[in-house]
Amino acid sequence: MAQYPSSFDREDLLKCARGELFGPGNAQLPEPPMLMMDRITEISGDGGAHGKGHVLAEFDINPDLWFFDCHFPGNPIMPGCLGLDGLWQLTGFNLGWRGWTGRGYALGVGEVKLKGMVRPDRKMLTYKIDFTKAVQTRRLTMGVADGIVEADGEVIYEVKDMKVALSES
Repeated sequence: MAQYPSSFDREDLLKCARGELFGPGNAQLPEPPMLMMDRITEISGDGGAHGKGHVLAEFDINPDLWFFDCHFPGNPIMPGCLGLDGLWQLTGFNLGWRGWTGRGYALGVGEVKLKGMVRPDRKMLTYKIDFTKAVQTRRLTMGVADGIVEADGEVIYEVKDMKVALSES
């Protein structure tokens, strides 16, 4: 496993978005406004509910976020797909954090449950990801994980069997 810290602030995440954290051609986060977290508070390759790795991260919510003006005018709600994308982003980040190489991409998700909404009066999202599988072979680098997103402590999204891979091509 590579020697990276177990927490990252916003500047670290922006370095990852620029390809400076894990190196060119390896796992990258998107740049703002698509970067869906402000900090990673914990990350591991052997922690979590299944002992296969985990990520805990946070995203500060404020009424000025770009998506509230357009989704939906007069009824602002964060699109659920952005919360799902945040979970995928963090799953791929964990693979790069392990020192595994290649560019990340989402392969799919088995199940998504939307149980609540993120409105402009919320203060913080918390992402919790638990890996059920992390595989690196000659032909395949992939993580499979379950995740939840909480808004101010209330579970609003639950996902099962998210899949993210790294590819050299």
